[in-house]
Amino acid sequence: MSKIPVFISCPTVLNKKQRAYRKLIIDIIEDLSMEPRALGRSDYPKDFPMKEIAIIAKRCSGGIILGFEQVFVATGIGKKGTAEEREIMNMLIPTPWNHIEAGILFGLKLPLLIFREKGVTGGVFDFGITDAFVHTFPDRITDSKRNEVKQVIQKWYAEVSTIYNQY
Repeated sequence: MSKIPVFISCPTVLNKKQRAYRKLIIDIIEDLSMEPRALGRSDYPKDFPMKEIAIIAKRCSGGIILGFEQVFVATGIGKKGTAEEREIMNMLIPTPWNHIEAGILFGLKLPLLIFREKGVTGGVFDFGITDAFVHTFPDRITDSKRNEVKQVIQKWYAEVSTIYNQY
């Protein structure tokens, strides 16, 4: 039986806790006979990155977005110079590639599964932006939390395998 290719949007550089979350997701999808695909991990750019992402994504049957903090803003100003200007404190910003890759996957009408680190918001990580539910990683990975994540992935897997079997 061949493995089902799924696109994983995740930063390349992760801290220890983020690596543990990524490993949890990868282990579960591999146990379900899915193959994680990602630019810079399983595939390397030959051309322009956005073009390469689109090529990889077209060969996948679903996508997982892993929203990990990549930038921490202790204090800043949002919408500077406008009537909606506001102070920003303790903002966690994911890689912008999460949004780009999610957009490509959404445009291909592939089932999306979105996880975010606690505190990561904006774009695809805001609730109600897509038909995909946004899941927040737990503070700790316990057996019960691992099982919850596995159940979420198994539900998503049902949609992914349906698309894969249409080919």
